[in-house]
Amino acid sequence: MEFSYRTIHTCAQSGARVGELTTPHGKIITPVFMPVGTRATVKSLSPEEVEQSGAQIILSNTYHLHLRPGEELIRKAGGLHKFMGWNKPILTDSGGFQVFSLARLRKISEDGVDFNSHIDGSLQHFSPESAIDIENALGADIIMAFDVCSEAGTDKAEAERVMELTARWLKRCAEHHTREDQMLFPIIQGNMYDDLRLRSLEYSAEYARCGIAVGGLSVGEDKATMYHILDVMRPHYPENMPRYLMGVGSPDCLIEGVLRGIDMFDCVLPTRTARNGTAYTHAGKINIRNLSHREDFSALDEKCDCYCCKTFSKAYLRHLVQSDEILGGRMLSLHNITYLADLMSRIREAIMQDRFLDFAEEFRKSGEYVS
Repeated sequence: MEFSYRTIHTCAQSGARVGELTTPHGKIITPVFMPVGTRATVKSLSPEEVEQSGAQIILSNTYHLHLRPGEELIRKAGGLHKFMGWNKPILTDSGGFQVFSLARLRKISEDGVDFNSHIDGSLQHFSPESAIDIENALGADIIMAFDVCSEAGTDKAEAERVMELTARWLKRCAEHHTREDQMLFPIIQGNMYDDLRLRSLEYSAEYARCGIAVGGLSVGEDKATMYHILDVMRPHYPENMPRYLMGVGSPDCLIEGVLRGIDMFDCVLPTRTARNGTAYTHAGKINIRNLSHREDFSALDEKCDCYCCKTFSKAYLRHLVQSDEILGGRMLSLHNITYLADLMSRIREAIMQDRFLDFAEEFRKSGEYVS
């Protein structure tokens, strides 16, 4: 077995933990934030730059890579790692959320989902088996079960129907998955209903071998609701494996998630907001487009040692973004994922020092605690 997880240290103050997840492409020290490389690239950045940011693992997406360029081409290239030039661990999402969020038309049945491609409108079909086939061909270290996501506000009867369908699909995913060099993570659903979440967690845990994921959060609910659901589930997770909160990555949510037992996070937020001119810094969130930065020749973040902060001023970065120069979005993206990697490092350090509750409280009072 090429996968294992061990707890390195549990914080005496908070119960949060530092762990080590071993995969075929290297070890991951948790808690960890995973930059998103949806189409086999962290948008605008080279693999070397992503590695220099401190990223330990990245996420790519089954739905998008199936539509373009196709999993068979990637398989012929030797798999996703070789295709994109990234030699560290990769996780692929199953495409379930993208079918939910992007497809113009979709029809969900017991067999799977029929939907129209958001690219050209062509008719597509995903089933638990075909999603696993695609992920097997892509060859990521960690793959996700094909699930159904329901939006916030869904009534309980529908949320239960979707949760039970996800459970039946999980069984099919597990039975169809055969590659021992890939770890399948089940996904907990259940919308915002405590009892449904606990039922889904109990069922999903039966199929969890070295990791379990929480899906269907950050889909329109307020953060207090998300934190409540995480609080409800925390005592019931399997202890000997990492817990992955899908699609969540703002600094405040990373702090609150780790406090609630989460080990892995991913989100497009740091690179998406960067392309719009927003940076996370030790002094708080900055919109580089603001006029106040026009003649500000200081570094974007004095406490950051990324290439962007060591090389360019806020005035220059503002000029790039205002001029729609590619370099502006690139540099802010590099900074943002570096900042989040550093934040996770500080979180791990506080856990190791048995002071993560103090760290979290200090962080909440700081300008860094931003969504």
